[in-house]
Formats: sequence, structure tokens, C-alpha cells
Amino acid sequence: MARQERAIRTRRTILEAAAAVFDERGYTSATIGNILDRAGVTKGALYFHFGSKEELALGVFEEQLAIALPPQSSKLQELVDSGLVMARRLRSEPLVRASVGLALDQGAIDLDRTPAFRMWIDQNTRLLTEAKARGELLQHVDVAETAELLVGSFSGVQLLSQLHCQRQDLERRVVVLFEHFLPSITVPAVLARLDISVDRAERLLAQARTEEEAAVAVESSVSSVPAVPAVPAAPAAPSVPAVPSVPSVSSGA
Repeated sequence: MARQERAIRTRRTILEAAAAVFDERGYTSATIGNILDRAGVTKGALYFHFGSKEELALGVFEEQLAIALPPQSSKLQELVDSGLVMARRLRSEPLVRASVGLALDQGAIDLDRTPAFRMWIDQNTRLLTEAKARGELLQHVDVAETAELLVGSFSGVQLLSQLHCQRQDLERRVVVLFEHFLPSITVPAVLARLDISVDRAERLLAQARTEEEAAVAVESSVSSVPAVPAVPAAPAAPSVPAVPSVPSVSSGA
């Protein structure tokens, strides 16, 4: 268990270093040596987790969605939650900021940046498909087109917010995006129940952190319980020697 935890921490350290270097230098100018210096790990440790610079970039991309949010009764609410939480994490988590910056880095001509968008489009497609199956979407809604439109709209909104004020107003801008976007795809009865408030992301992240800490505490308490020693088996009772049979006496004729 301790070895596994060290491996997880090392991988995270490498990812954070790679994200910082990509953010500062751009993907094309960043080198493995730069990332090793920033991470403070050996080349062997890096290549144990990532086989190339491109794999490092893919690992950074995956951090955009590397968070488990509490499930909701409405799939459209989960769609809203994913967007609001992404906005909040863009403001507060350097690794997520670097991931988005890398995805939009037009100078990275030797990097396939489509996985960064494809992962998010696939997630939105899944949520919208489930929402439509539950009757939460209007009949005319095309799920695939809607998923791509939402990702493209969010990308533009966050870029505008970055240029305007370093994303300080991003959560409010995403709320406005949903306020205009959702009425065109959502059944009115479902729309009326959706929570699209600016502070929802912070509440969701606090809940997710609390649940994660509780799970870790339970796991630690279970692993710290000493094993109960096995009770030795009782010694077998000594065997009793068989009593010889008495020969029968036959009566004479």
C-alpha cells in the first residue's frame, strides 16, 4: 500500500511539473529535461509512468475530468455541475489551467490536441444521451451536435474571461452561458429544477472533498487494525487402544 501511494504521488508530481513547463514554454519548446528538473525525479521514474512527452501531454489533458462529482437525480444537473466545476477549477488549479492552455496551444503543431476536446465531448454526449432517455430534453435535440456546441461555447467563454480578467469572472460567465443555452434543449419542468447558481461549484467541491476524506479515513482505519492471531487448534485426544474381543465359548454337543 505504501509503495502504491508513493507511485501515485510521484505521478502527480511529474504531471504538475509537466503542466507548469508546458504552460511556461509551450509544448514544442518544452523538453523532458525541463520537466525532470522541475519535478526533481529521475528519468527512470518519469519513464515508468509516461513513455514520451506526448503521453505526458495526454496525462495533463485527462486532469480536466479527473474528479468524481456527487451523482444527481437529473442528468442535466450533472451536465451543469461539470461545467460549473470546470470553471471553478480553472480559476484555482494550475494543472487544469495548464491542461486547457495546452489544448488551445496552436503552436503545438506536433501534438494531437483533439483528445483534450474529445474526452469532454464524450462526457457531455453520455450525459445528454441519458438525459434524453429520461425525458429531460426536448424532442428536437441532436445529442452529438449539442455536446460539441457546449464544449465549443465553453472554450470561447473561458478564453474571453482569461483575456478580460484572468478568469476571475469565469463562473458568472458560465452561468450566463447555461442560462441562454439550457432553455433551447430542456423540458420546462426539468429546467425549473436546475441549480445554476454561481456558488454551486464550490459547494460541490467541498462535498466531494469531504466524501474523499471520509473514504480515506475508513481505509486507513481498516488497514491499521492488527490482524487477529489464529487460535491454535486443540491437541487431538489420545487414541484409546482397542479392547481385544473375548472369544466366545461354544457349548458341547
